[in-house]
Amino acid sequence: MQQESAPLSRHLRIHQDRGHTVLEFRGEIDIAAALEIVPYLDRVTGRDGARIVIDLGQVEFFDCSGLRLLYRARTRVLDHDGQLHLVCAHPLTLRIMRVTGLHRLLPAHPTLDAALGQSEATSGSL
Repeated sequence: MQQESAPLSRHLRIHQDRGHTVLEFRGEIDIAAALEIVPYLDRVTGRDGARIVIDLGQVEFFDCSGLRLLYRARTRVLDHDGQLHLVCAHPLTLRIMRVTGLHRLLPAHPTLDAALGQSEATSGSL
């Protein structure tokens, strides 16, 4: 069951869905957006056993600041024995992830339903 919440900032909305905390990034994810997002990201990814989904479905622009946010989230969640799933279907963002190798560490699901349908963590490892 999904629990709705108001956006925390123009770049982030956090809500609960099927036992997972969903961080929905929005708009242009650049260095300014990352500075807004990181305190919320750190709060939810620092919990033991956290079950997190980062949803990039509402993202219009994504640069290296966004990649750093994803890597930071992955590291923090795994350090606390949690699970992290990524939702992304945008071809350019997926290409950036492939070029940098982040797709191996954090495979993307095309939809939130697909990400939450997974029974195992898909945080990947090298």
